Amino acid sequence: MTTPPSLTSPLAGRIREAIAAAGGWIGFDRFMAMALYTPGLGYYTHDSRKFGLMPASGSDFVTAPELSPRFGQALARQVAQALQATATDEVWEFGAGSGALAAQLLEALGPQVRRYTIVDLSGSLQARQRERLAAWGSAVRWVSELPAQMQGVVVGNEVLDAMPVQLLARVEGVWQERGVAVHDGVFVPTDQSTALRPPLDVAGSHDYLTEIHPQAEAFVRTLADRLQAGAVFLMDYGFPEHEYYHPQRSMGTVMCHRGHLLDADALRDVGEKDITAHVNFSGIALAGQEAGFQVLGYTSQARFLLNCGVLDGMEGAPLAERVMVQKLVNEHEMGELFKVVAFVVDSADSPWDGWQAMGFSAGDRTHTL
Repeated sequence: MTTPPSLTSPLAGRIREAIAAAGGWIGFDRFMAMALYTPGLGYYTHDSRKFGLMPASGSDFVTAPELSPRFGQALARQVAQALQATATDEVWEFGAGSGALAAQLLEALGPQVRRYTIVDLSGSLQARQRERLAAWGSAVRWVSELPAQMQGVVVGNEVLDAMPVQLLARVEGVWQERGVAVHDGVFVPTDQSTALRPPLDVAGSHDYLTEIHPQAEAFVRTLADRLQAGAVFLMDYGFPEHEYYHPQRSMGTVMCHRGHLLDADALRDVGEKDITAHVNFSGIALAGQEAGFQVLGYTSQARFLLNCGVLDGMEGAPLAERVMVQKLVNEHEMGELFKVVAFVVDSADSPWDGWQAMGFSAGDRTHTL
């Protein structure tokens, strides 16, 4: 099943209207937000299937919880430790996708979780989550925005990469912001002068395209402001700052996913495919620290899962299950590209006592951020 073409034309019309109203140009962050989240038309708000193992299912990509329930079971061990250490009994999940991770965590954590709250803007995904999680009844709830105060353990798998980014382009030595205009009815990349710069100087004078992440960083600051007691675990693909803005990474990281294939043309077929960008984990960690969080740790997904016992009891597992777990931890699969960063509340009302999160007990890379 593919997205009906009728979804694209109305969405493209909405974006063209926004560009015209803004004087002929909008930043890429606004374009990305509209392409993904316009109610009923954006990629994450219409009814097409997003998550699945194979293209034959009509899906566009697979995430770790769909690969193996051992992902959620391993994460649950870390969440259980964090719930106990922070004396909380709630879990908050952002962007719960198919509901697979929520089901895995709820089953593994049992009565340790009094309430499981899902924050998801997609009505169609919420409907699928409700169906999948019906067995847990009123223990699971859905909200569209954060309360002024909250407590518990927050998890987010592949949430940061779907947050709109601003594009910066160095062309003939001059930094500009790359946005979107319309030419002959087609969306085209167009640059405007800007005072914005990447957080690091990029060596060289060659043309260079990259991203900055004000929305993802603002999200972490909001969590720090609202979370009164608890911890946060965010899993996504990306790099520390010195790798993100490496001189050789000159084409940026924006990528589209459709039918389990990748393409770099975010301006084409809007609404029919996912648009993502890799995460600058240094910026995320700094935003959390500046807002009052303590960084619990930062490491690769492979090391985090291994520390949390993802291989426990694998000796007698079927070959198919072992293959899927290998995809989670192998360096050339998800193990190295995906990272985990974690924060803990450290305040006068909820002081951090220095507990060691098991997911970072070996191979912590916080010093590289």
